[in-house]
Amino acid sequence: MSFRHWPMAVAALALASPAFGQETLSLEDALARAGLSSEADTSASSDNPRLIGPVAEADAAQARIDQARLRPNPQLSVEVEDFAGSGAFTGLRATEYTLAIGQQFELGGKRSARIEAAEALASVANTRTDLTRADLALFVRTRYLAAVSSEARLKLAAEVVERNRELARIAQALVEAGREPPLRAMRAQAALAEAEADEQAAKAASMAARTALFALWSDEPGSQSIPSAFPAIAIPSDEIGPENGLSYRLARDEREAARAMISRERSLGVPDPTFSAGIRQFEESGDTAFIVGVSIPLPFSNRNQGNVRAAEAELRAATAREAVVLAELRQRIAQARSDYLAADSRVETLSQASLPQAEEALRLVQIGYRAGRFPLIEVLNTAEARDAIRASLIEAKEERGRAAALLIRLATQSQGAGQ
Repeated sequence: MSFRHWPMAVAALALASPAFGQETLSLEDALARAGLSSEADTSASSDNPRLIGPVAEADAAQARIDQARLRPNPQLSVEVEDFAGSGAFTGLRATEYTLAIGQQFELGGKRSARIEAAEALASVANTRTDLTRADLALFVRTRYLAAVSSEARLKLAAEVVERNRELARIAQALVEAGREPPLRAMRAQAALAEAEADEQAAKAASMAARTALFALWSDEPGSQSIPSAFPAIAIPSDEIGPENGLSYRLARDEREAARAMISRERSLGVPDPTFSAGIRQFEESGDTAFIVGVSIPLPFSNRNQGNVRAAEAELRAATAREAVVLAELRQRIAQARSDYLAADSRVETLSQASLPQAEEALRLVQIGYRAGRFPLIEVLNTAEARDAIRASLIEAKEERGRAAALLIRLATQSQGAGQ
């Protein structure tokens, strides 16, 4: 390449590379910005709206446990009788004043059943919070991989543009020298125009991928650049047990919550007596007397049987969902591991065998073209084959990263899982 074309090459590299002095966003930085700097610490605070909601719901469920522990309040009653009537009850002479305190006593294990149900629902809320964090981590990893893939494709597109620009220059020089027909120069210019269009599309895709990534923790893309090199995402070394995964843990917690709701609804069918005691004063004689009383609802028709049957049906549904979730988890784990191994093998083949061979073939063809031994079409075809391999390698690396991220998500456990 001549010196007069260096400015264009530098400009192309600037488009495909991070700006000088610009901070590069790593995968760890992206997780931290999303509020996942310590995924194992589910109590870590975050200003990410995607986490605030689930954490607040878990706090609300914990507050309901505190409420469930409270007993019924005592009742104070004041009664005034036999006044402002006629005859002997004229005025306040025969008035009777009664002051009493009543207390409801919960029977049928209502309080313990209420507490158990609240604790079960709190466990569901906590697991959902853990699940939200794990899903957000999966989204960050996959969108980061998509952004890196877009940057790699943009870098490749910029290199293709620069290469086709150089080929077009050489073709024009050969045409002017009478060594190539004018059709060769037209073909080179067409290839350059197509490469420039692909570069513009790659720029748009890169911006869209950045926007999608930054949307996981903010409204606007930041100033950080995205690298074009894929991060290393290690898959779980141990065998993934679906019984310890968050999705199954949530299904199991929902089943236990449904079971606890049955006990609570059954306890509500037992009537609660209210005992009262007080003092009564007779205005006419000035005498006083103690009074005691008890009241209890008579469960002739309403014994909460409808709610009990509904809770039993919800338990059957939750038990069925638990079985389905377990079966689907086993299939997803097996599929994700298979996808990872296939993508890893493809990356190995493309990077170690296919790409080096294509690079060497392109180098030899370019040398021959400059020497006039190969036509331009051979250079373009060889270059397109090499570029297709590079694009396939980018795609394979992204697929491998996505499979690894999914395996991490499937292996994530909530606090206390397996204990």
